[in-house]
Amino acid sequence: MVLSVIGIIYGAWVAAVQPDAKKLVAYTSIAHLGFVMMGLFALTAESVEGAILQMVNHGISTGALFLLIGMLYERRHTRMIADFGGIARVMPVFATSLVVVALSSIGLPGTNGFVGEFLILIGTFRKYPVPAVLAATGVIFAAAYMLPMIQRMLYGRITNDANAGLSDLSGRERAVLAPMLLLIVLIGVYPSPVLRRTEASVGALIEQVEKRAQQAPITMQAGVERLDRLPILGIDAVRESAP
Repeated sequence: MVLSVIGIIYGAWVAAVQPDAKKLVAYTSIAHLGFVMMGLFALTAESVEGAILQMVNHGISTGALFLLIGMLYERRHTRMIADFGGIARVMPVFATSLVVVALSSIGLPGTNGFVGEFLILIGTFRKYPVPAVLAATGVIFAAAYMLPMIQRMLYGRITNDANAGLSDLSGRERAVLAPMLLLIVLIGVYPSPVLRRTEASVGALIEQVEKRAQQAPITMQAGVERLDRLPILGIDAVRESAP
């Protein structure tokens, strides 16, 4: 649980100082997967369902972010945030897509990222309130590094002449991004179809783990007794039973 909180906060802090957009997105993965670890370790129905959903969300949102940055790199051959500015004027479809995906990565209500993180935090808070509260700050940190990137890259004046001639997304690029954007919104406003598919499996998993945990002391005692019966250096270590 401690490692999960460290991963969430560390990933956010390192992402906040990245000048490279691709590296920034890469470090957000550390924070996102920190939430996943927390949900799995908390082992409540809500947190595990949230962790599974968050893994799906991470694949959608982070994958879309990498695609968008790659599309921009193909046009400018740079990923440095400082090299852009005001490109929403010449690439409105790209800008809209990037804003939607970035808000999903932050966990804005109405997007898929919110549902997964909310379930993880609620489920974790039931058993581990302090780590859950600390992890909730990761959402604030996510806004602190993602929104400035959006503002610096998309809005303001076009200060670099190379950005003035950028072309917007092609039909092929829009076709690739459209399913991801659709899933971001659909899962955000109606996550029930996804959660229903995992509900039974999560319940069975938690029941099995709790059952094994109850049997653990018996199993450990049996293991100790077996070790006591192993010959050590030719000497039988079997303990004589007390009268």
